[in-house]
Amino acid sequence: MTPDQSSTANLWLLFALLTVATWGLYGVLLHSGQMAMGDPANGRYKAFLWVGIAYVVIAVVGPLAMLLANGSDWDMPGKGILLSLLAGTAGALGAFCVLLAFGAQGHPAVVMSIVFAGAPIVNAVVAFSLHPPAGGMGALRWPFYLGLALAATGGTLVTLYKPAPGKPPAAVVEE
Repeated sequence: MTPDQSSTANLWLLFALLTVATWGLYGVLLHSGQMAMGDPANGRYKAFLWVGIAYVVIAVVGPLAMLLANGSDWDMPGKGILLSLLAGTAGALGAFCVLLAFGAQGHPAVVMSIVFAGAPIVNAVVAFSLHPPAGGMGALRWPFYLGLALAATGGTLVTLYKPAPGKPPAAVVEE
C-alpha cells in the first residue's frame, strides 16, 4: 500500500460515521423544526420546505462544485441518470413519509428507530436480489442473517418499550 493509499484507506468509514451522525440527528431536528414553526396544521410542511432548500444547496451546488473542480465531462448515460433520479425520489419520499409519521403522532425516537432498523434489511434484500453474492444466497454466513434479525428485533424493542413522554416545556411568555 502506498503512503497515499494508507492515508485514505479508512476514509470511507469516517464518511459512513458522519452519515450515521447526521441522519441520526435528522428526525429530531425535523420534528423540532416542525414544532418551532408554531403552526399545528402546516408546520410539518413548512419545515420540510426548508429541508428541500437545504437539499438543493447541498445536493446540487456541492456535486456541481466537485464536478467543476475535477474537470469532469458532462457525459451522463441515460441509465445512470434514471437510476439516480429514482434514488433521489426514494430518498425524498422516505423523508416525506418520516414527516407524515410525525404528523400522525409518531414519536421521533420510535419513528427513526423503525426507519434505521428496517432500512438495512430492505437494503440487504434488494441489493442481494440485484447483485447476488458469489456462491449465491447459500454462501452467506449465519452472522449476516443474525444481524438482520437483530436489526428487526432492535426496531421492535424500541417501539414496544419506548419511555413515557416527559412534561412539555413551560410556555415562554413574551412581554
